Amino acid sequence: MADANRPVTLAAIAGAHGVRGEVRLKLFGEGAEALRAFSVFDAGDRKLTLKSVRPANQGAVATFAEVTGRSAAEALRGTVLTVPRSALPVLGEGEYYHHDLIGLPCVSTDGAAIGHVAAVENFGAGDILEIEKPGGKRFMVPMNARAVPAWNADGVTVDAAFVE
Repeated sequence: MADANRPVTLAAIAGAHGVRGEVRLKLFGEGAEALRAFSVFDAGDRKLTLKSVRPANQGAVATFAEVTGRSAAEALRGTVLTVPRSALPVLGEGEYYHHDLIGLPCVSTDGAAIGHVAAVENFGAGDILEIEKPGGKRFMVPMNARAVPAWNADGVTVDAAFVE
């Protein structure tokens, strides 16, 4: 569906944790458990090999083979951890990754072009697509079968009744 080599951000290093090289992570995915599916992360111009990860307050704490002390961990603050899109698990029917939807063109069920997906949010009651019109105005629609009857790698179809 998407570019297999496109980097997908799973976490960012928020700083050091303790004195032995552990790092605090801000997570952008399904949680600490999901990171265990990957052994190596791209971290800017280097690779980091995951040794351990555990849930922690608002994120996770991880150990990487290449990070052996607090100063090395602190130096990585702000580093984004990515994997190639091709490394992500295959999705089932009707499932999607947020980053695959972002940027897709949107059309309404009456055929009118309405803009592109600018963001995917979730405030607790399911995913919501934020659609940006050509003039910059944005509106939101729930990501459900009524509001979004179809989507694929080429675009998203929004029920005309939901277009603002």
